[in-house]
Amino acid sequence: MNLAKKTLIGLKADGFRHPLDLEATRTLKQIPALDVAIRSVLGSVAEQFFYLNNIASSVLVSEKQLPHLHKLLLDACKILDIEPPQLYVQQNPVPNAYTFAMRGKKPFIMLHTSLVEMLTPEEVQAVIAHELGHLKCEHGVYLTMANLMVLAANLLPAWGTVIAQSLQEQMMQWVRCAEFSCDRAALLATQDPKIIMSVLMKLAGGSPTLAPQLNLEAFIEQAKAYDTAISDDLGETLRMLQNAQLTHPVPVIRAREIERWSSSSQYHNLLQQSVTSTGGWRNW
Repeated sequence: MNLAKKTLIGLKADGFRHPLDLEATRTLKQIPALDVAIRSVLGSVAEQFFYLNNIASSVLVSEKQLPHLHKLLLDACKILDIEPPQLYVQQNPVPNAYTFAMRGKKPFIMLHTSLVEMLTPEEVQAVIAHELGHLKCEHGVYLTMANLMVLAANLLPAWGTVIAQSLQEQMMQWVRCAEFSCDRAALLATQDPKIIMSVLMKLAGGSPTLAPQLNLEAFIEQAKAYDTAISDDLGETLRMLQNAQLTHPVPVIRAREIERWSSSSQYHNLLQQSVTSTGGWRNW
């Protein structure tokens, strides 16, 4: 049971976009015609492919199908001031969620069943809101490119020239930075930093059995220990090597970033400029 959340009418992506995301996006936009090339070559084909795959192999969430998840989606969309995409649930033992959109007609979010089973309703909404952050920030085009590069690297390890490898490094850097913005979207939707940090903790070491036993305060202390471990030159070098090929920043860094941003004037100013949703209390 939570106090009523504030609806962020007129929220703009740049109002919460992480500075690293902004910087990395500007770097990618300097690559001539990259954005146009991805849209023209992959846009309509990819959208149709995923749409057919989703309706064939997943469950489409609606008022009639898993209505509790549908409500979590609609509430998050209302708070973040974004049109609801389609939401699907797919049987998969690997806890994960992802989104796809090319600024086209069929944006969607996919939740794996193992993720839903491991998280509380508030935490599931945080994951949905994180994926909505990708849509709000229009990350879809570059996310598609990054995913293709990861696939190519796995299938053809020697696929790239020096130029291609350099582009891949830029794309991976951008993806990691974009995740920080989407964590902020999750915080704006839940308006409780501990919910976001709990999701990250469970993704790092949770399961349906272990999740209720995990200690969030201990995980926050763990994040601080990571800060100390990378505070010297050797630690920073190892951190860079550790993160170079990751598609997401490590969970403790993401938890630390959310903890800091939740105390920032930028976050509180966004909430102060909003309006409170109806009702003093709400049940999930």
